[in-house]
Amino acid sequence: MSTTDGDGMGRLPFSSGALASWVVGVTAVVLVPAFVAGPFTGLVPFLVFLPAFVAGMGTVRQTAFAWMWVLVVVVGVFAYRDELGGNPLSVLFVAGFGGLAVAASWYRTRKEEEIDRLRSAVAALQRRILRPLPLSTGQVEVDGLYWPVEEDSMVGGDVYEVVETRYGTRVLIADVQGKGMPAVGAAFAVLEMFRVTAYGEPDLSGLVGLLEDAVVRQNAFAEENGEPERFVTALVLDIDDTGEVRVVNCGHVPPHVLRGGRAGQVPLAEASVPLGLGGLIPEPRAVERFDLPPDAVLLLCTDGVTEARDPAGSFYPLEERLGGREGASPARVVRTLEADLRDFTASAPRDDIAVLALARRTAPGPSA
Repeated sequence: MSTTDGDGMGRLPFSSGALASWVVGVTAVVLVPAFVAGPFTGLVPFLVFLPAFVAGMGTVRQTAFAWMWVLVVVVGVFAYRDELGGNPLSVLFVAGFGGLAVAASWYRTRKEEEIDRLRSAVAALQRRILRPLPLSTGQVEVDGLYWPVEEDSMVGGDVYEVVETRYGTRVLIADVQGKGMPAVGAAFAVLEMFRVTAYGEPDLSGLVGLLEDAVVRQNAFAEENGEPERFVTALVLDIDDTGEVRVVNCGHVPPHVLRGGRAGQVPLAEASVPLGLGGLIPEPRAVERFDLPPDAVLLLCTDGVTEARDPAGSFYPLEERLGGREGASPARVVRTLEADLRDFTASAPRDDIAVLALARRTAPGPSA
């Protein structure tokens, strides 16, 4: 949120005292050399750019101060030189331009306040939609990263969820085809269906079938509204007390395991089709199993990670960059990955990024 001065109008890039010193200093820089060199009143109207500059950064009150200062200096200089009567247009120009600067500052600060309110609303929406991380369940510790690509957005086409059920901890990470608000509808359809059915559906394959139905219905609704159909890649996992992980891969980036300073892809069969394309395969998607050792971290991510590029166009080498780190925890893996992605890409991401890092519980504690 922005910091405001007493009138609540705008940002404060500098204090009022610093602003006054700066305005006086610029005035001296403009007037003193000209005064030493000779006639200088022709330079005075150029001070009008002071309030214009402040209007782009400061508050309404600060802009008004700069305007009044310039107006007083202009009138004072002309009066001192007995030229006030011969320069009415200059004085009117300074007065009018300064007034426009104040109006522009008022408009800018109002827009900034609207954006701040919108960001607060979106942040509240995200807290209602995406579960805050880190969290713990009876089986795992979880941390994560959510990095939407849309400017000023906090919810994009990537979603995740972690719930503790009587069947174990169930985890979803999904990536909707496309970006922006059209992708959000499909993402929410998958997320809400998972939340409703993960607690009661005993079979992981059956749960994925219900997620498939949700995407199909969302696509039918989108088609009625003239929007394109979308498919959703997803990993759906079930982790029990022994560390056995059951997983269905719906065309998603495979899970990776970090252990003993090495990072590697979990050896699974070829991924099935994404959600929304289940009609193309004759059988339900297969459930596969693997064990998660107590000293390992399971990493799930969307393709915003694996398809991130450096300035030269090379893809992010996930296993290479995460290897060589001993004693990793979910929090450490996530923070390391986030910092490394920023360093590797040297820019904002080109696609939404979601990351979940999970490790088996080593001590009893409160669950999600």
